Amino acid sequence: MAHLHDFLPPGNKIPTLKKTNTFLPPNIGKKKKKRGAAQSIAAPNCGATGDPLPWGSASAGGWFRGWLMGQPCFPRRWPLKPPGISSKVSQGKVPMVPFPRLGACLLHKTVSRQQQQQEAAAAAGGSSRQQQAAGHCTMGNWLVNHWFSAAVLAAWLGINIFLFTYYFLFFDWDERYFYTRAILGSALAWARASAKCLNFNSMLILLPVCRNLLSFLRGTCSCCRRTLRKQLDHNLTFHKLVAYALVLFTAVHTIAHLFNLERYNQSQQATDRSLPAILSKMHLQGSNKWLNPIHSNQTTVEYVAFTTIPGLTGVIITLALILMVTSSTEFIRRNYFEVFWYTHHLFIIYFAGLFIHGIAGLVRGQTEESMEEVHPYRCALNLTDRAENCSHDCCKDPEFGSIPAESWKWVLAPVLLYIFERILRVWRAWQKVVVKKVVMHPARVLELQMQKKGFHMEVGQYIFVNCPAISLLEWHPFTLTSAPEEDFFSIHIRAAGDWTERLIDTFQQQKPEMPRIEVDGPFGTASEDVFQYEVAMLVGAGIGVTPFASILKSIWYKFQQADQTLKTKKIYFYWLCRDTGAFAWFNDLLASLEQKMAESGKADFLTYRLFLTGWDTSIANNVALRFDTPTDTVTGLRHKTIFGRPMWNSEFAAVAAAHPRSVVGVFLCGPAALAKSLQKSCHQHSSLDPRKVKFYFNKENF
Repeated sequence: MAHLHDFLPPGNKIPTLKKTNTFLPPNIGKKKKKRGAAQSIAAPNCGATGDPLPWGSASAGGWFRGWLMGQPCFPRRWPLKPPGISSKVSQGKVPMVPFPRLGACLLHKTVSRQQQQQEAAAAAGGSSRQQQAAGHCTMGNWLVNHWFSAAVLAAWLGINIFLFTYYFLFFDWDERYFYTRAILGSALAWARASAKCLNFNSMLILLPVCRNLLSFLRGTCSCCRRTLRKQLDHNLTFHKLVAYALVLFTAVHTIAHLFNLERYNQSQQATDRSLPAILSKMHLQGSNKWLNPIHSNQTTVEYVAFTTIPGLTGVIITLALILMVTSSTEFIRRNYFEVFWYTHHLFIIYFAGLFIHGIAGLVRGQTEESMEEVHPYRCALNLTDRAENCSHDCCKDPEFGSIPAESWKWVLAPVLLYIFERILRVWRAWQKVVVKKVVMHPARVLELQMQKKGFHMEVGQYIFVNCPAISLLEWHPFTLTSAPEEDFFSIHIRAAGDWTERLIDTFQQQKPEMPRIEVDGPFGTASEDVFQYEVAMLVGAGIGVTPFASILKSIWYKFQQADQTLKTKKIYFYWLCRDTGAFAWFNDLLASLEQKMAESGKADFLTYRLFLTGWDTSIANNVALRFDTPTDTVTGLRHKTIFGRPMWNSEFAAVAAAHPRSVVGVFLCGPAALAKSLQKSCHQHSSLDPRKVKFYFNKENF
């Protein structure tokens, strides 16, 4: 059998392909130029099909053909070349000389050093102006696409600032707390103002995780247009933001009360005739006259913190919050999901403690009846300089009462709503689920096809799954991979943790009786809106392709039924995988779509690109030897697999050029780094002109 070495001249070796974003020929790119000097250069036909492709997006077959045949193969965007080269190439002043034995395309530039410096300066100036204009355009696009999110964030932040400022000034000026401030100072205002903000954010923390409420707002509320529905996809982001605010205000509240307890203790132990010392001894005059909760010199701050209702509940609430926040980090959720799941249910203890935290009322103020008789501004000095036979109005001692507990008023309605949400989930989980089919795909991907009475779904939705044989309490989210037109619903589960490993092993044991599965859902996601866009870009990374499997299956059924109501005219599908085995379970669907669209005369409806981000030399050699075959060596599909990662700027620019007046929906199910890159590209390539192309970014959140 012929080997690739046989096609090369003596002494040449096959270059080693590294796992990078692009294929770099040898001897190219040893010197790095400034980014500002990079310009465009027209690319010859370097793809496997003869089409000009961006650098790093050409198939391995096309690159190896250019390598073997000695054809010049330049990128469309070459960031390493000297400035001004494109103009010289177009004028024929820069000859391109192919060197087959070296496998590289070299440029000979015949311009003076002074002219090169001038062109570099001009290019750098133009590049800086372009970057400045692009920055303004990006900011404008961000405001256009995220104005509602910005408004909600500004409102939330403004309410927090207002509550803190108002109650800080209120407790710092209110006459009822004149004597309390005499002991505690400004720490009282810090503690009470942060408490109000804690109540406000505790009211909000449960709303973003009421999945049934969000699904109702997304699917049935007629007032929710596209812009408003998109904001529902940020529910977990808002949930985290509120949680961070709770941590901040809890820290302020706790530190302020530690100062308060220390000052209470110091006032109790004071022996002088100062106002704080006199107020701290007033518990000896009657049961309703005490202001300082510490009544003995032997009482310590620790004793009050762990024996009183406000102190003990405050410690429990703080510990529960710390455990919930620390176990919610990305590392814990990805690697120890069970820890995250169980500790997050400490929210029950958090809200229970919040309800009873302020009942005992350690912080007290003067009562309204007492203020009418002995107003503090008029009678405060009389407490320190009172005569023995005092007979005027200020001779009477002031009386104090506890500040009424208010936390329960803030959180009662959200807690009741969440209780109803959980009851609905339990009721749906008890409904019988029948597992109709179990399929084990390569790369340890398990497919479950199930049926459930009254189950109705839309494309891109997800469900929560529980297997009592593994754990009674653990529920894990999985995107539905079936289409609404099918008589079953399916999920694909990849081995990615203890629970999924045990579930796959359980179904692989092939017992006479199927393990029982409980299902809660379905719940709505951003992918539901895919058919609301004229053009859609679907991006999946690894197992993140699952929501788009549902979409593509639904499209297949719509073509089968000749559905004329389909608004979407074009779909671009991108799938990024690390290994070739991940493509296997999805190939049949793509092959069926290719055939069906060709039969329907709509072969251009779906354009898909499969990117292999991890490979070795054996795969590359195999591809190079079979680059002329009509189907791809890796997947068996008509479209060739691309080695490397997409150049998103080139992809978005091509979509914008092909659809200059369309609204493009960009949908992602993948990692945060990829989401950041796509969101940036959406902002850069969207036009502020409402008549031109706009990209709307949507990401799956569970």
